[in-house]
Amino acid sequence: MKSVFRKIAVGASAVAALLMSSGAAAQDKKVHVGVAIPAATHGFTGGIVWWANQAKKELEKANPGLKVTVRTAANAPEQANQLQDLLTVNKIDTLVIFPFESAALTKPVAQVKGKGVYVTVVDRGLTDTSAQDAYVAGDNTAFGKLPAEYLAKRLNGKGNIVVLRGIPTTIDNERMDAFNAVLKNHPDIKVLDAKYGNWNRDDAFKVMQDYLTRFKQIDAVWAADDDMAVGVLKAISQAKRTDIKEVFGGAGAKGMVKTIIDGSNPLIQADVSYSPKFIYDAIKMTAEARLKGGKLPATTIVPSVLITKENAKDFYFPDSPF
Repeated sequence: MKSVFRKIAVGASAVAALLMSSGAAAQDKKVHVGVAIPAATHGFTGGIVWWANQAKKELEKANPGLKVTVRTAANAPEQANQLQDLLTVNKIDTLVIFPFESAALTKPVAQVKGKGVYVTVVDRGLTDTSAQDAYVAGDNTAFGKLPAEYLAKRLNGKGNIVVLRGIPTTIDNERMDAFNAVLKNHPDIKVLDAKYGNWNRDDAFKVMQDYLTRFKQIDAVWAADDDMAVGVLKAISQAKRTDIKEVFGGAGAKGMVKTIIDGSNPLIQADVSYSPKFIYDAIKMTAEARLKGGKLPATTIVPSVLITKENAKDFYFPDSPF
């Protein structure tokens, strides 16, 4: 099975090709893409930074008329200031932004768009969509739906599940709602509790310790994040619990994918993709479309896919920090 992300990139190239004015015109066109992303404060954003720089390197090499400037920010005010620098100092004509925060960046992005810059927003949507030309994101519904379907099958439709949520956000709500919607069709599966683990392995360790103390029979854990799954596994190991059949994380971190490939932990048999590589895809799609004088669809959702031993090699990127 070919990687879905590779398919997305190829598909995006085809869309851009359909929108191009002419091959010769594309060669003559100059495009300067500014990329504004959060700094590498944890694994996932570390992956965002790595994939953004991969896109810069590969796209500039393949397209002499293209320049890509990448800026990382430690907080929302810094990112807002960087947008002004990208506009006035670097003189970008195209922006790809993974907003540090949605509300705080909406007005600064709108101001950049108001200066004639083409704007692609990635993952964390703005509070006013008129501030963007295009939106690229992962599939948060599938992120919740696929684990629920997998665990229901793994448990043969009967058992106890505990859940670790991320942080209180619309993304987390969408994932949890999709998970619950599937389990409504399996009345013999009981969700014992669902607490926030803040996408953090230490917090998840504490939440799982609480679950292990309170619940004597747990059949599966939906950790909803690979970092949280690490904390969950540590708590299970320390408690020497043998009742748990499966720990399902999320996002396709390379450590978890390698575990699936190697079969080195019987509790980790599957994952769901939500790779930071979507920043690469967003930059590539945007740059190719702009070089051809075209634009992207208003919304592009990068599919989340169930990762198992059969297809795990297609989701394993050993050089990525995530």
